[in-house]
Amino acid sequence: MGINRAAKGIVLVPTLLLGSAFLATAVWGPAAAGENKQLAIVVGCVLIAAGLLAQLMPEPEPEVRADEKP
Repeated sequence: MGINRAAKGIVLVPTLLLGSAFLATAVWGPAAAGENKQLAIVVGCVLIAAGLLAQLMPEPEPEVRADEKP
């Protein structure tokens, strides 16, 4: 099973949403959670980077059977 555009989108959307939620929590979160602010920033950046890196994965050429070649 090859990588396709739909699978890339399925990976991209949740990682961007979760990553931005972690970053927003780090910026606008309560002051009581100050010791976890650095962790929220790191997790948010890692999630966003993972989603964007998934978009850079090359898509393989479609498989063509021997009897379908022109």
